[in-house]
Amino acid sequence: MKYQPEFLSADEERVLLTDIEKLPFREFEFRGFTGKRRTVSFGWRYDFNGGGLTRTEDMPEFLTQVRARAEAFAGIAPGSFQQVLVTEYAPGAGIGSHKDRSVFGDVGGISLLASCSFRLRRRTAMSFERNTLVAEPRSIYLLRGPSRTEWQHRIPGVESLRYSLILPDG
Repeated sequence: MKYQPEFLSADEERVLLTDIEKLPFREFEFRGFTGKRRTVSFGWRYDFNGGGLTRTEDMPEFLTQVRARAEAFAGIAPGSFQQVLVTEYAPGAGIGSHKDRSVFGDVGGISLLASCSFRLRRRTAMSFERNTLVAEPRSIYLLRGPSRTEWQHRIPGVESLRYSLILPDG
C-alpha cells in the first residue's frame, strides 16, 4: 500500500468539492440492501445486485484532471484509471470489510473533506493481522499487490461529511 498526505491543496479540494456537490448521487444498493452512503460512477459502473460491470457516462473534465495526477502517483499509463466512483459518506456512514472486485487491478483512492480510519485486516492461521491508516483529507492511497489481493479494508462510520474518489485500474 502506498499513501501520500496532502496530495491536493486545500484550494484544489475546495474547487473539486464545488463540482462534486452537484453530482447526481444515488443511494448505494448492495444485494437488495440500501447503504447509508450515496454514490455516482463515471466511465464504468459496477452493479452490486448482479449486473456486473457496465459502461456509464464519461468522466467529467474536473475528474479527468485529478485522475491524471492519481495515475502519475500510481506510476501507471495515462487513461489506466477508466472509472471513478465518487462516494458521499454522511456522518455515521461507513463501509464493511471487503476486497474490491477482482475485475479491477490496482485501486487508488482520494479522501476529501474529512479524515477516516482505513482499517485493514488479513487472515492468518489463527486470527487476523490488523493495521489502521488515518486517511487525511486531500490524501491519496494506492492498493497494489498484497494490499490489494490479501488484505480486506473497511471504514467505520465517519464523524463528519466525507467524500472519496475511488479509481480502479482495469
